[in-house]
Amino acid sequence: MTAITSNNGHIPVRVIARRLTLLPLVMIMFFTVSGGAYGLEDLVGYSGPGMALLLILLTPIIWSLPTALMVAELSTAMPVQGGYYAWVKKALGPFWGFQEGWWSWVTSFVDMAIYPVLFADYLSTLLVQQFGIHALENELIHWLVTLVVIWVFTAINIRGSKGVGDSSNWFGLFILAPFAVMSAIGIFRLIQNPVNVWEPFIPPDSTFLGAFGVGLFVVMWNYLGWDGVSTVSEEIDNPRRNYPRALALTIPLVTLAYFLPVLAGLAVAADWSGWTAGYFPEVAAQIGGQWLGAWLAIGGLVSAVGLFNALLLSISRLPFVMAEDGYLPKAITKMHPKFETPWVAIIVCATIYSFFTLSAFASLVVVDVIVYSAALLLEFAALIAFRIKYPKMKRPYRVPGGWIGIFLITILPVGVLGLAVVSTIQEEGIGALYLSIAAIATGPILYPILKKFIKKDQPDVEVPIEEE
Repeated sequence: MTAITSNNGHIPVRVIARRLTLLPLVMIMFFTVSGGAYGLEDLVGYSGPGMALLLILLTPIIWSLPTALMVAELSTAMPVQGGYYAWVKKALGPFWGFQEGWWSWVTSFVDMAIYPVLFADYLSTLLVQQFGIHALENELIHWLVTLVVIWVFTAINIRGSKGVGDSSNWFGLFILAPFAVMSAIGIFRLIQNPVNVWEPFIPPDSTFLGAFGVGLFVVMWNYLGWDGVSTVSEEIDNPRRNYPRALALTIPLVTLAYFLPVLAGLAVAADWSGWTAGYFPEVAAQIGGQWLGAWLAIGGLVSAVGLFNALLLSISRLPFVMAEDGYLPKAITKMHPKFETPWVAIIVCATIYSFFTLSAFASLVVVDVIVYSAALLLEFAALIAFRIKYPKMKRPYRVPGGWIGIFLITILPVGVLGLAVVSTIQEEGIGALYLSIAAIATGPILYPILKKFIKKDQPDVEVPIEEE
């Protein structure tokens, strides 16, 4: 691996065996963002068929594409371990870098605990419906199943990013295949017997803005995570070439994976008001029979573990790079002697997620929209700061349009985030805002404490910059 030079001299980047080629990278990115159309059912029920279809197509333009363009420029300019943490640290300073890493890691405590719980819930429902087995309704057995999920995929992650990529390929194929069959049959029927799948455009008892705001909150979370894989940039084969390519492939893949099943489902399942979370297997059964419904239900299990597997890969690098900078104990920086993975950081994350599956922390998920927003805004601020501070930085990919382009890709996500925050407060009450502020405040509070008692005089790891 060739050393990357900075404007201060030659600084070698840590040598890590690169294992992720383009296709595994696309599938890991697919799982850090999506995992299939599961969870979109509420969008139809809340906002109406027409608004749901509009939001699925509009959100990638106003949300995913701007974020992806920002990520493409920064990830190709600085393909370093830690990704967005390193970008913000270099552009805005150590304090803001710590906030970026800490906020992103803290939100994962809730998010990552959800997927093993969802797996156990889906498995319990499947066992009851198909075999009359109620064992997983026991809380202890249910929790033990979540632990099996967590630690099986912890072991896969410890073995390296290639294992995560290979398993993501198979998971992605298994999830996309039944949705593809469902979509093909449903759209064929729609062509044979045309119906206005977009009617009613919004629920009769809702306003346009009301349906748009509520739906945006649902669909936005199904398009989050475009920056996630940047944390393992040093484990990607030729990241300056493959990261932008993966983004260009994954955005349309995710959009089609959402749009086509919803379109096909609305062509057959006319009672749009009955669309709630977990409804897709029933829709698939109406379209293709019980076998297709069962396939989609099993796909829900695979989606949950696929999401956990891919996200653990990206999230576990945050405590690793923060420990390298001295903000967390140095033991977290230990690399596996055989697999060259940050195995202690992975185990620390898995232990935290095991604890969080015990309680009803899922009720705090609403806080994530605001905390995640704060971290994402720091990334856009870093993009702007780099354009000002390092105009000659080598940028294999550059956001087009100069400063007008930078303004447009920044203002669109800011507007979307603003709407989402307002919608969150309207739906959940002002308490969600207080909890979010408290979660955000933990970063500034912990920073001086960790700096004094753990970091002490340790210097930050230098983030290299290559100039043209």
